Amino acid sequence: MAFQRYIYQHTTPITFWSAGLIIVGFLNTWFLHLPAVTEVAWIIASVIAAAPIVLRAISALRAKVFSIELLVSIAVVGAFAIGEFEESAVVTFLFLFGSYLEQKTLAKTRGAIQSLTEMAPTTATLIASDGTTSDVDVDDLEEGDVVLVKAGGQVPVDGKVTDGSGYVNEASITGESRPINKQTGDSVYSGAIVESGTVQVTATQVGDETTFAKIIELVEEAQDTKSPAEKFIDKFAQYYTPAVLVIAILVFAFSRDLRLAITVLVLGCPGALVIGAPVSNVAGIGNGAKHGILIKGGDVVDSLAKVDTLVFDKTGTLTTGKMTVAATKRYATDDSLLAGVAQVEQASDHPLAQAITQHLAAHLTDVTGDMTTETVKGRGMIGSWNDAPLYVGNAKLLTENGITLTDKQTADLHELQDDGQSTVLVGYQGKLAYILGVADQIRPEVPAALAALKRQGIKHLVMLTGDNQATADAVAASLAIDEVHADLLPADKVTYVKKFQDQGRNVAFVGDGINDSPSLATANIGIAMGGGTDVAIETADVVLMQSNFTALNHAVGLARKTSANTKQNITIAILTVAFLLIGLVYGYIYMASGMFVHEASILVVIFNAMRLIGYKPRVAKTTAPATHQLATN
Repeated sequence: MAFQRYIYQHTTPITFWSAGLIIVGFLNTWFLHLPAVTEVAWIIASVIAAAPIVLRAISALRAKVFSIELLVSIAVVGAFAIGEFEESAVVTFLFLFGSYLEQKTLAKTRGAIQSLTEMAPTTATLIASDGTTSDVDVDDLEEGDVVLVKAGGQVPVDGKVTDGSGYVNEASITGESRPINKQTGDSVYSGAIVESGTVQVTATQVGDETTFAKIIELVEEAQDTKSPAEKFIDKFAQYYTPAVLVIAILVFAFSRDLRLAITVLVLGCPGALVIGAPVSNVAGIGNGAKHGILIKGGDVVDSLAKVDTLVFDKTGTLTTGKMTVAATKRYATDDSLLAGVAQVEQASDHPLAQAITQHLAAHLTDVTGDMTTETVKGRGMIGSWNDAPLYVGNAKLLTENGITLTDKQTADLHELQDDGQSTVLVGYQGKLAYILGVADQIRPEVPAALAALKRQGIKHLVMLTGDNQATADAVAASLAIDEVHADLLPADKVTYVKKFQDQGRNVAFVGDGINDSPSLATANIGIAMGGGTDVAIETADVVLMQSNFTALNHAVGLARKTSANTKQNITIAILTVAFLLIGLVYGYIYMASGMFVHEASILVVIFNAMRLIGYKPRVAKTTAPATHQLATN
């Protein structure tokens, strides 16, 4: 065991010692012409290079596995038997050198994991109850501890800012390159870097429970999870290697040409075929991790690449999930009345009232004193402005208080409602003064991303929402969504997902990862735009940490590119074997040259897969439709 461990630890030096001895042998042949020196150099090169190969072959045989190393080992023994020391030296060196380059390039494809691991915080500045600070190991922190993070420092826990403010770079977690301004009450993630300012953070999750730690664990597991292609190749290799042995034996039995049989063993090594699929998988998943897209394994990549139907939740997915004033219809001549509207709505906690209060916040500076308000259930609120009643609510509130809408005003009201907006009417001194249209705004990147998804081969875009039909139809029409269903409960969404699957569609459900968990789990692929929530990470197959549609476009495109890359690598491997066999039959390929082509094919598939590391989707920039932007008449 000690000898075996020593050989494994020194495989790289052995590789280069072998290369040096081979060069010595060739130089002697060309210039000094001392046969004994050449032969000794090649024999020593063969023996030392064969040592790690033979040991791996023996270990595999103990596990009842016929490995590639077994084929090479038998070929080396055969080459020695017929005195082809040059061939055995070159073959063993090329095999070790190919493995060396393979390890180096594979390490590069796993760079996303390595960079994430290196970015993990190791120490923290803990603030004690008496206000003193001390540097501690992050493993010693507990929930509820308060840590201090200064400019240039790294956030060591998941938590909330309880004091201070600053710009925080969360690229390692969400993939978002722009620093985000964090204020008191905002959440921050472990691994984020405070670029300016100073913040105090109260820990809500520490150690292995932080989002950053879960991301590292998830991506590590995902890169080791095999795709259907890899699983097939693994089973294929189990039968392929012994088949090559049998073929080599039959070749010798019928031809009595030991050299030919040994060459068959060398050319039969399925190296490129075995490495082609996993290296594509690792590179693709690594690219996703670098851009804040967590893909849970090779099987998920394969399934996502086959998706033809994308099903979306509306609120928080296609839209921002935040109500804002989208349109204002003005019938009053004095806008100072808006200060009274802002004051009335400030007294309510209704989502529509909060959106209007935020929109009219600037008018509150004109207000002095408090306003007495009255809530009319199912109607709205009544306040007082300049000693006259101010009505803010629905049409029934105004009608019941003697305010009648003109035909033009009624048409304006219906226009906003048909556009899917919730309407709030303002009545004052017997007349309608304003109609405010409040809507959940479409994410600005959605139109371009949906168009790009169509170009990428997505055939059906479907929206399922619990919102009312009018609002759903308006959003769907503005985004050219193919199919829309509204007024749905979570169970109803699951029913539709199953219906699409029964129609033979490959369905991906895109939701926020919280109330859409049943649909995420039911679809062929669940994609959570959850901003890194625990539920999103645990439930979905794909998690978009940035929670935007540009990331969705990247994920779909990356899956399709990775799947195509895997097929390319398998094709390259098969064509290489065919080329070698044809070359062998016609006498153009020999043992050493065949091994060179074999190792070269392994590097070709690795370098082909490495192209995925730099993949970025192309999405044309567009703005949201005008009907869903702020319009003031």
